[in-house]
Amino acid sequence: MRKVVLQEFVTLDGLVTGPNGSVDFIPATTRNDARFGGEQVALMETVDTLILGRVTYAMLAASWPSVTEGAEQGFVERFNALSKVVFSRTLDRAPWGRSSEGRIVRTSPVEKVARMRREPGKSILISGSISVAQSLIDENLIDEYRFILCPVVLGNGRRLFRNDFGSITMTLVGARTLDRGGVSLIFNPRDPTA
Repeated sequence: MRKVVLQEFVTLDGLVTGPNGSVDFIPATTRNDARFGGEQVALMETVDTLILGRVTYAMLAASWPSVTEGAEQGFVERFNALSKVVFSRTLDRAPWGRSSEGRIVRTSPVEKVARMRREPGKSILISGSISVAQSLIDENLIDEYRFILCPVVLGNGRRLFRNDFGSITMTLVGARTLDRGGVSLIFNPRDPTA
């Protein structure tokens, strides 16, 4: 069975976006961070599919396909080459620069990802895409949580775990301080019946 990996950037006050959906704190934390870059290249070797919601797709497709040089090239080439699945009821196409277009899926992320887990292949990565992530969290479909803890407090914004969400007990499987003050944390959810 394929593993579903969720990667989110989280502030010290537990937010994944700032006011008005801003994610400006992410590049401020990760830009030119060699450890973070190396970790992301290693992650790309373990995944072959990227799951995105409409908003995150639009943001990432507007930037990553146009990066053609620089220190991030090792990551960019692997990231752009991933198969992309975009959950949207409004998009007709999901172009990604010179790389293959993303597949638009209009059905439930829960149903689609549950099917994808049973297919052959490498791990499936969800990056950002809060609404999609929340629906998968609600159904216990996340096998690995990767949090990049950013050294910033935003005060208000959007949380990954909804206020009415129950609980998940997790096991820490990796922790690494990054060059620019962030911390990379990797958790596996524990089986509540174990």
